[in-house]
Amino acid sequence: MGNKQEELETCVCLQGYDLIGITETWWDSSYDWSVGMEGYRLFRKDRQGRRGGDVTLYVDDQLECMELHLGMEEELTESLWFRIKRSAGAGDIIAGVCYRPPDQGDRADEALYRQIGAASRSQALVLMGDFNHPDICWRDNAAERKQSRKFLECVDDNFLLQVIEEPTRRGAMLDLILTNKEGLVGDVKLKGSLGCSDHEMVEFRILRAARRACSKLTTLDFSRADFGLFRDLPGRIPWDKALEGRGAQDSWLIFKGHLLQAQERCIPTKRKSSKNTKKPPMDEQGAPGQSQTKKGSLQRVEARAGSLGRIQRNYPSSQGSG
Repeated sequence: MGNKQEELETCVCLQGYDLIGITETWWDSSYDWSVGMEGYRLFRKDRQGRRGGDVTLYVDDQLECMELHLGMEEELTESLWFRIKRSAGAGDIIAGVCYRPPDQGDRADEALYRQIGAASRSQALVLMGDFNHPDICWRDNAAERKQSRKFLECVDDNFLLQVIEEPTRRGAMLDLILTNKEGLVGDVKLKGSLGCSDHEMVEFRILRAARRACSKLTTLDFSRADFGLFRDLPGRIPWDKALEGRGAQDSWLIFKGHLLQAQERCIPTKRKSSKNTKKPPMDEQGAPGQSQTKKGSLQRVEARAGSLGRIQRNYPSSQGSG
């Protein structure tokens, strides 16, 4: 955080945030005396043995929350998980903040995926943070790097939705908001940077009224494929002429393009659904627990995530949404 601390405190004073999540604080024990804020409890996970990284969560003293320990190689990941109590009948929210370094290894990635899987069993999950997968195209659900494709598999397997649609750092979408309930997160806005940070702050609202998410990701529906046409189409291409004078890389890209065109024409897609996948919610220790009731409430929660996150209580008028 460095010189951003004073600006953060000013921002908190003006806005009255209830929860503030921060990634890449670069704090160690020398910052213990200077990072507290009046009226807030501070939770932090500092990187051990080397500088950089870290995740931090400030929670308003008047919010009832409990830190969750998922118990799956937590020392490998830079993440914090909390159960946030809401008003009676509204149901609790599991909130997480995560920083994934660009050079994170496969073992740490797998540990993070297991934590995400456990947290996804909750009735309402909001996970925010910097995941450092700049090559992911969320519109097409595609990625170039193997680690990014594994992350997409984790998102898909746990039926999570990613709701940020704009770049958050130098044209790349590094900061993400993931949720397991369709309609739980709305009004997503980029709010500029804090101090000299090169990451955008992302503001969003957590709404009371939401339903369990069905994945919007699609997969090939081979049961309705026209394999005869799929075999025939490549044979119609004059390959000698199409590949004449081309190197190996160019030839592969031309072949791949024609193959994908044939796939699009012959193999329809279908949307993956989580309707038959029922996961139990977690108790305070991160283990499966009893389900929560889903009754109405006027309370809704406003949140900010990315390099700086917030959750703010708001009681709307009779015409308000949520």
